[in-house]
Amino acid sequence: MRRTISSAVSALSLAIAVQASAQSTAPDAAQGDGSDIIVTAARSALPVNALPLTIDLIDKAALDQQIAISGSVVDAVSNLTPSFSPTRQKLSGAGETLRGRSPLYAINGIPQTTPLRDGSRDGFTIDGFFVDRVELIYGSNALQGIGGTGGIVNQVTVGAPKKEGISGRALVQGTANNGFDGDGTGGKVAGLVQYKADRFDASVGVAYEKRGAFFDGDGRVIGVNLTQGETQDSKTLNLFGRFGYQLGGTGRIDLIASRYELKGDGDYVAIAGNRLTGRPTSAIKGTPPGESARSRTESVALSVTDTALGGGNFVSQIFFNRTRDTFGAEVNAIATFQDVRLAPIGTLIDQSQNRSRKLGGKISYERAVPGFEALTLTGGFDTLFDKTEQRLIATGRIWVPPTDFRSLAPFGQFNLALFDKKLRLAGGARWENVQIKIDDYTTLASTTTPAGGVTVAGGKPKFSDVLFNGGIIFEPWSGIRAYASYAEGFTVPDVGRITRAVNRANVDIDTFLDISPIISNNREIGVEVKQGPLDASVTYFWSSSDKGQLLIAQANGIFDVQRQRVEIHGIELNAGIRMPIEGLKLNVGYAHLSGRYDASTVPDGKVDTDLDGTNISPDRLNLAASYIAGRVSARVQTQYYLSRTFKGLVRDPRNDFGGYQITDASVRYQTGLGGISLSVANLFNKQYIDYSSDTRLPTDNFAYFAGRGRTFTLGWDYRF
Repeated sequence: MRRTISSAVSALSLAIAVQASAQSTAPDAAQGDGSDIIVTAARSALPVNALPLTIDLIDKAALDQQIAISGSVVDAVSNLTPSFSPTRQKLSGAGETLRGRSPLYAINGIPQTTPLRDGSRDGFTIDGFFVDRVELIYGSNALQGIGGTGGIVNQVTVGAPKKEGISGRALVQGTANNGFDGDGTGGKVAGLVQYKADRFDASVGVAYEKRGAFFDGDGRVIGVNLTQGETQDSKTLNLFGRFGYQLGGTGRIDLIASRYELKGDGDYVAIAGNRLTGRPTSAIKGTPPGESARSRTESVALSVTDTALGGGNFVSQIFFNRTRDTFGAEVNAIATFQDVRLAPIGTLIDQSQNRSRKLGGKISYERAVPGFEALTLTGGFDTLFDKTEQRLIATGRIWVPPTDFRSLAPFGQFNLALFDKKLRLAGGARWENVQIKIDDYTTLASTTTPAGGVTVAGGKPKFSDVLFNGGIIFEPWSGIRAYASYAEGFTVPDVGRITRAVNRANVDIDTFLDISPIISNNREIGVEVKQGPLDASVTYFWSSSDKGQLLIAQANGIFDVQRQRVEIHGIELNAGIRMPIEGLKLNVGYAHLSGRYDASTVPDGKVDTDLDGTNISPDRLNLAASYIAGRVSARVQTQYYLSRTFKGLVRDPRNDFGGYQITDASVRYQTGLGGISLSVANLFNKQYIDYSSDTRLPTDNFAYFAGRGRTFTLGWDYRF
């Protein structure tokens, strides 16, 4: 019997034994029955238990602990979320999914993704030092607008100071590989100063991190992906500011600004591995061509809120977000950029840069109906303007033409409480009205079109759709509830990949069907128990999209977009129990995902082929034990990534996944002058090939990356 099936049976048996059920059990998540927790990403002031959604909250303590272990917010979310893909441990998150679809990363509700030309850098736009908590909303939905087909990962930044005068936080930490090699060491310093005087408050901070080379379990330098970018051998600088003013007793105005930049140092070049012998891609000291890959995000948001305006909750926000993502120049990929008019074939080296600017606004108002307080209504309007292009910065050419995106979206929601809130009905609709504008352009010349590219007629395709959601929640006793829901999510495909890949004449963007949006339908059923020492859940979900988006590798190693019907279903099991030993808690989580798509040469709407590792995560079992008593806290966690064989009309057995498991540990002691922590990633120094590398590009020996070996992080954290 397959390992995944046996594991599922074991996990299901455990869940039944403890009467497990639905939703939010991320380790160290906020405790309680959900009646006092407000999730801002849900666009509602109602508590979690009033919403037909699967929601997890990762609080500050758990987030800091995971970042110390693994290094980033994305890794922290992945470690704690069984249905999230194992990360690539690279700057690019291409192929990392939540429930088999791309999540929408947001900071205080501001979308970080660049959907028109997805550079997959949206997980690295702010340092976790400035993140107070992470809100995870699972499954397709349109709560935050475009992009949430897999779910929402909303990073809520540090709040306003509570006490008068000056307060703050300082962090110093160092990281070393298992051999304590000089090239493998890194460090981080960060500080936040907060000031409050009556109605005014300010928070200003800076975080700087220098990362060394990463080493695998056998002591080799892990190979570098010069094109997509690296977090190893890099420097990061994040400037952050928050300024607020209290308006009366319930109103507030906030201005939040952040500038985050990650730059590769460019000290290494890749050495090919050997997939046949199992030797992974490595790296040696050297100078790569062109500029090192880097990423820069600048954002500013102004919000005005009032929790009791006219008896309801008013929220408004305007924001500006600008990203500039530079991809490295790599000899392996130069055939893509060859133009005989500029240089002889095989001699021209170029590199691309994504440039994206967003301007948007959100406004909503929620209140109970006067005289019928059981019914809560919400109305709002969102708008987003995005301009994106991808340039070749060495020669000044345009790879992806300037593309303008405009979204106008009014929405309305209701939540009806019946029988003393034991039964709730919820639902609503959002009208998405989208226009994409692209002027006439010419694709790049390449080795396949040496005389020049293809001329494409631009256009202004428009799309509009009403996206529905609805659900029912039954909570017969406090802390025990069941729910069922349906929600539609909306996004556009990676327009840049599509437009740059046009290879035939007489294409008109107005009639080019591959530009049409992705509408995903998410259905789920969940039950949860939050009683006494037990915090457990089980959720079954299935989603579908008639014209989904898949990343398909071409012969030149470039991934292009294909639009086919996609169906995904899965089960998530989570259970946490506080043991009789004071301070000891055990957690178990399991996720099984199955995804298939229509791979027929002539699409017939029948899903006949498994989604591969580029598009869906493996089944996973998470086990953890945590202990908090007095000044001491500790945690040990293991993630089991289970083997998978991909089946269907289109498959390569070399992409089947063998599975692996990783164990991490962390301990912290609180002194009178701050907390001292020691974290160890990959405690047993396991040598393994990461999931992404093992399940795609089976002939590319420059993309056969091992995961990080044992890594130590020692930190000191002081609050004043």
